[in-house]
Amino acid sequence: MTIAYDYDLIVIGSGPSGRRAAVQASKFGRSVLVIERQAQVGGVSVHTGTIPSKTLRETILNLTGWRERGIYGHNYCVKKSIDAQDLSTRLIKTIQGEVEVLEHQFARNDIVVVHGVARFLDRHTLSISGEEGTEQRVRGRAIVIAVGSVPHRPAYVPFDDAHIIDSDGMTRLTCLPRSLTVIGGGVIGIEYATIFSALGVRVTIVDQREHVLEFMDHETIEEFVHQLRDRGVNFRLGSTVESIVIEAEQPVAILEGGRRVRADLLLYTGGRQGATDALNLEAAGLTADARGRLTVDPITFQTEIPNIYAAGDVIGFPALASTSMEQGRIAACHACGQPVPPAPKFFPYGIYAVPEISTVGLSEEETRARKIPYETGIARFRETSRGVIMGKTEGFLKLVVALEGHRLLGVHIVGEGATELIHIGQAVLNFAGSVEYFIEATFNYPTFAEAYKIAALDVWNRITPRDPVEGISPAVSPPESAPRRATRRPNGHGARKKTS
Repeated sequence: MTIAYDYDLIVIGSGPSGRRAAVQASKFGRSVLVIERQAQVGGVSVHTGTIPSKTLRETILNLTGWRERGIYGHNYCVKKSIDAQDLSTRLIKTIQGEVEVLEHQFARNDIVVVHGVARFLDRHTLSISGEEGTEQRVRGRAIVIAVGSVPHRPAYVPFDDAHIIDSDGMTRLTCLPRSLTVIGGGVIGIEYATIFSALGVRVTIVDQREHVLEFMDHETIEEFVHQLRDRGVNFRLGSTVESIVIEAEQPVAILEGGRRVRADLLLYTGGRQGATDALNLEAAGLTADARGRLTVDPITFQTEIPNIYAAGDVIGFPALASTSMEQGRIAACHACGQPVPPAPKFFPYGIYAVPEISTVGLSEEETRARKIPYETGIARFRETSRGVIMGKTEGFLKLVVALEGHRLLGVHIVGEGATELIHIGQAVLNFAGSVEYFIEATFNYPTFAEAYKIAALDVWNRITPRDPVEGISPAVSPPESAPRRATRRPNGHGARKKTS
């Protein structure tokens, strides 16, 4: 008996993974339906996550004149009085622009969009509850769950969405705080903490771990934290929050041992959980974990039910917009019976803090754990002509290089444009290139990309202090052209300075 399906592929959610899955399936000539529970397409990424937070960051950096302070001084600003309205004006414009682009993309690819709440009736059938109690049923040959995530809100935190908020609340502020407590030193917490610190808000970061962003290269994070401390950001690390109360209309975090952290606003960023509660997963034979996340095959993104896939934040780490898009595309390829492209071995992480952090490949710690003989090279942005022009006294680029074959293992960057610069290193890594590429390559001048050459020459000095590196023309990189071994500052923050 032939089973009738309304669509070849049904995608639940229109965030990065959902829209990429839908478009890819459409390119294969398949009929596609996207179900979006919100009034507009875009998902969390467009409305409360990636796009809003990065828009707030750019707005604050522009209005404060942050990027020009290295030239004109710390008191320089473009707009003396900045309020919540200044931030929301650009935010609304940006979000609407993103929505229009997505709507046009769906229309151009003949993708049907229905707004409503999806609920499984069986592994192929979904009920869609719309406004005013309307309901329709649809059947799909394959289904991609791309519902994203929501902020984790534990019971002990008395959220009131005024004094105590989650990350979604940061995009809805009606007035700006003079002081901010951030609970959680992960990506979201660090981004918002540093963005508002750039605005002049007094910020305290509280985390029960001894280090923030523990999954990244430690020396890189030491440099980052040093910059934050230097501009007045307070850290309460290794501190467990026992309770949160409101006193005199101010939230107070009471830490283990009795220490109290008071501010005008408290932002709780204790992770996120998959937005799967309303899906009735049991009817499809699926079960989510305690954080609402689904388990998938890491190659195809297929769940234990063969015709159902999941991609994006709902499957957990790394929960990046960039990786979510690729997951959605691969899921659609497999669902449509097309060859599944191999996932790239290395993909970049970008943290849009102030300053930016980006990394790709192995950290020093991972390299040591794998017992790979290696060396590192550091370039500081102040050593580039572009850095001097822009007044950048801080920021660095670090290369991790294998001694055998001088193969590039990892790139770690802190500073202006880090999330753009990282793609140069990403390309070299994925093509199994060596550090010699950076020494012999010609970069536009003046650019921050020159930091790759400076860091590569720094590595060169340590790998072969006297003899030329095989394959490198002495005319291009004689020993005297390479900066000498960098030394650590006595303060132990991982910063280095060149010696003559």
